[in-house]
Amino acid sequence: MSYFKQEIIKITLPTPFAVGDVHAYLLVGDTLTLVDCGTKTEESRNALEAGLQAEGYSLSDIEQLLITHHHPDHAGGSSFLREEIPYIGHPGNQRWLALEEAFQQEHDEFFLSLSKTLGVPREYEGFIKYLRSSLRYSGNRTLTSFLNNGDEVPGHPGWKVIETLGHAQSHISLYRELDGSMVGGDHLLDRISPNPLIEPPVKPGEERPKSLLQYNASIKELYQMPISIVYPGHGGNIEDVQGIITRNLDRQHERAMNVKAMLEGKPMSAFEVCIQLFPKVFRKEPGLTLSETVGQLDYLLDLEAIQPEETKSGMVYSI
Repeated sequence: MSYFKQEIIKITLPTPFAVGDVHAYLLVGDTLTLVDCGTKTEESRNALEAGLQAEGYSLSDIEQLLITHHHPDHAGGSSFLREEIPYIGHPGNQRWLALEEAFQQEHDEFFLSLSKTLGVPREYEGFIKYLRSSLRYSGNRTLTSFLNNGDEVPGHPGWKVIETLGHAQSHISLYRELDGSMVGGDHLLDRISPNPLIEPPVKPGEERPKSLLQYNASIKELYQMPISIVYPGHGGNIEDVQGIITRNLDRQHERAMNVKAMLEGKPMSAFEVCIQLFPKVFRKEPGLTLSETVGQLDYLLDLEAIQPEETKSGMVYSI
C-alpha cells in the first residue's frame, strides 16, 4: 500500500481524569493498527466502538494495538481488543502493565524513600497509595513485543519509532519522514505543557530519572526535525511545532525562575516549595504537583542556580 493511501483517523474518548478526553488513532495501512486505546471504562469502550463504526470498522477488525506510553488513559482499553492481536510499545511499559507484586513493592518503597528526601510530612505519606489508584483504569494485558528507537512500525512502511522520554519512561512517538507527520502521544500538547512524571528507576537502587531534563532534551531534538503536523493525545492538532516547543521551554524556564525567587527568602524542602506553588491542588493531585516541583528543582540544580543540603528532615534547597 502506498503512503498516500494510508490514513490517520482520530477517535476521541472520554476519561475520568482532570485532563479530559484522550485521542486514539487508527492507522490504516498494510495492518489496521490502533494507536492508544483509552481507559478501562464502559464510556471509553462505547466511544471507541462508535468511532470505529463511523469509519466502517469494528473492534474485531483491529489487527494490532500500539501504545505511546503506559498511562491508563492511553493503555487502559487494551482488554477491549482481541487477545490474539499483537500488542506493542516501548519496553518501559511492561512493568506498569504487568503490575507484578515485586514491582508494586518496589514502587511503594521508592516513593516512601523519596517522600522523606522531599520533606513530605508523615501525615501526607498516604499519597503513595494515591499514585497507584489511577491504575484501576489500566487494562490487564501485557505487551507481546517491543518497539525501540528507530524501529519501523510493523505493517506501516515509512513510520518510524522515536523515543520521546520525559512525560513517561515508556513514551514513544511515531514519525513519517515522507510528509512530516507525527503521532505524538502526550509529548507535545497544544495548550498545556505535559507534566514529566516521577517514576522509579528501571533497576532498584539506580538514580531516579530526571524526567523534566529528559523531556527538555527530547523536545529540543524534535525542534530540529521537519515535522509538519503532530497528532497529539489531547487537544488539537499541532502545526506550529517549533512555536509550541519554544513556548514550552520558555514557560518551564519562567516557572523555574519563580521557584528560584521563592528560595531567595529562605531555604526550603521540595514539599514546602510544592505547597507554595500548589496550595489548593496538592491534596487532590499530590503526584502531579510533586512531579512538577521536583522537575523545577532538577532544572535549577542542572543550571547550578541553587544548592542542595541534606538535613535530618530531608533535602533543603537554597540560593
